[in-house]
Amino acid sequence: MRRLLRDNGLVLFFATIFLLALLGQAVAGFHAFNDDQVAGGAAPVSWTTYLTSSDLGTDVAENWQSEYLQFALYILATVHLVQRGSPESKPVGEEGIESEQDQRIGAHAGHDSPAAARASGPRLWWYSNSLGLTMGVIFFGSWTAQAVAGHAAYNAQQLLDFQDPLGFGEYLAGPDFWDRTLQNWQSEFLAILSMALLSIYLRQRGSPESKPVGASHSATGVEG
Repeated sequence: MRRLLRDNGLVLFFATIFLLALLGQAVAGFHAFNDDQVAGGAAPVSWTTYLTSSDLGTDVAENWQSEYLQFALYILATVHLVQRGSPESKPVGEEGIESEQDQRIGAHAGHDSPAAARASGPRLWWYSNSLGLTMGVIFFGSWTAQAVAGHAAYNAQQLLDFQDPLGFGEYLAGPDFWDRTLQNWQSEFLAILSMALLSIYLRQRGSPESKPVGASHSATGVEG
């Protein structure tokens, strides 16, 4: 058990705090939602009802989609774009998908390489791009979930305010959807920008996201 915890500590740590944060959001959101219900003259709802509501679904999905967009873009952008001095970048001059030898695929695969790395054709192509594709699929799935849940929540509020509900297309073209979407996207893009730039000059000893403390500011693609 001790070895299991040690070998999987990073995943277990973030899985635990994710579940705790999600639970905390559900509890806080439930009370905030019922405060709004009472203030608007409506009856409060049960926690079970809130957990299946479009309000919670919208709040969760809009955060998830922006995070997975961040990772999908970062994974794809760093294939061809570099930043001199950043450990988040490949070394300058190594832009692109790299050779089969560098990637250890096909005839260059090792005995410990995944079976798909020794394959060819569509199977190798899919596996070679599986991380970016999976992040992209999760992004589009959560973005769709945000749109559907947000549409339902928006129309519920419209009816409470004695206003006409909007069609799905009208909601997607409207300011409410894009206000929710873009305020999340800009924060994710700023976070990537900050990490790429700050890691050129700042260090965190022992972290693979940082260069070694004594590494030159111009050293690129070097991890601590």
